[in-house]
Order: sequence, then structure tokens, then C-alpha cells
Amino acid sequence: MKQIGIVIMILGLGLTLFTAVTFFTREKVVDLGVVEITKNQPHYLNWSPFIGMAVMVVGGFMIYLDKKKG
Repeated sequence: MKQIGIVIMILGLGLTLFTAVTFFTREKVVDLGVVEITKNQPHYLNWSPFIGMAVMVVGGFMIYLDKKKG
């Protein structure tokens, strides 16, 4: 359980440091037989750094429970 808690804390640290992800999808604009025009459409996924902190607290609580039990 301690290893899972450490992994969750590292995940929470990553969520705290990197609060946004951008990814692109291709969108067809014009299709005229052999001529095809596409564009890359950006999509943004944002979250609060407090979510990462909450995940780190959960990981720390798991490590605490493992030390208390063993």
C-alpha cells in the first residue's frame, strides 16, 4: 500500500505542476475530390492545482495508514 501511496503522491505532484493539457485533432475543412484541406483544431483541458494537492493528500494518507498498520 505504501508503493501505491507514493505513486499517487507523484501523480498529484504532476497534476499540481502541470495544470493544463493541449491536444490537437484534424478537422476536414474542404473536400473537393482529390483536393482536401484539413486544419488542426486545438483542444484544451485545464484543472485547478488544488486537485493535485488533494490527490497528494490522499497519497500521504495511504502512506500514513500503512505505517500505522505495520
